[in-house]
Amino acid sequence: MIKDFVNGSDLLNLCHEEEKKIWEVMIERETYISGKSKEEIMEYMWGNLKIMKNAIERGLQEEIKSVSGLVGGDAKRLRIYYETKKTLAGEQMNKAVASAMAVLEVNASMGQIVAAPTAGSSGILPGVLISAGQDFGFDDEVIVQGLFTAAAVGYIITRNATVAGAEGGCQAETGAAAAMAAAGLVEMMGGTPEQALHGAAMTIKNILGLVCDPIAGLVEAPCVKRNAIGAANAYISADMALAGIQSIIPFDEVVDAMYKVGQSIPCSLRETALGGLAATPTGKKIYEKVFGSKEQK
Repeated sequence: MIKDFVNGSDLLNLCHEEEKKIWEVMIERETYISGKSKEEIMEYMWGNLKIMKNAIERGLQEEIKSVSGLVGGDAKRLRIYYETKKTLAGEQMNKAVASAMAVLEVNASMGQIVAAPTAGSSGILPGVLISAGQDFGFDDEVIVQGLFTAAAVGYIITRNATVAGAEGGCQAETGAAAAMAAAGLVEMMGGTPEQALHGAAMTIKNILGLVCDPIAGLVEAPCVKRNAIGAANAYISADMALAGIQSIIPFDEVVDAMYKVGQSIPCSLRETALGGLAATPTGKKIYEKVFGSKEQK
């Protein structure tokens, strides 16, 4: 009977001992921790998937505007672009990116999303897994399994580091989401648990040190576009892992490094909107326009 795991090494050991995938180990952990049945745990995740799908559909089809009016409509613009023109990144990649942006636009307009792992990074996981599911003809059961794989990675990061931009910068927020998405995608594509964690490690390494500097303090810009980059990061890292490329630094050490880097990031670059893009002349003008004040506290 699987009980719990505290890091990636523990998780891989359980996968080997039980001869199970990460998603299977995660479900058994949830039943042990919560006391609920496997069916109840699965049903809850099915509900999450439904919300994710609805957010993507709305964001891709509607001209959504955020509460401030700062962002909106870009997911639909990208969809029209990849559906009507030959793109540099290809339709498959752009679909995932647009879907990730769609969810963030829905979030910024006070719509319903799943914080996976946070509201500010909520587009990456659904954008990647649902788009891949469509492109490769996976049914929803496979996508739900991918979500459980992702949940295991998110749990490990939360337990040993942080997923909060206010604590660890955007590397912790969109980085964690991309790591979760890469791991889920690897297992959906038939990869091993080891490959899933290599993919997760590479996504975090790729944006180590990324700051959190929301313009006007809103979870809108550059958050929408950083979710786009997070989705692309997850796709690329998953492909590298599936090709047999390994992270030189093990997943657990990458998570530890990310946490230490986050602690060294100045407060002005951890969601306070006092530095980075938020402190540019244009960023300050946007703050004044939104809040009617020149003083940014």
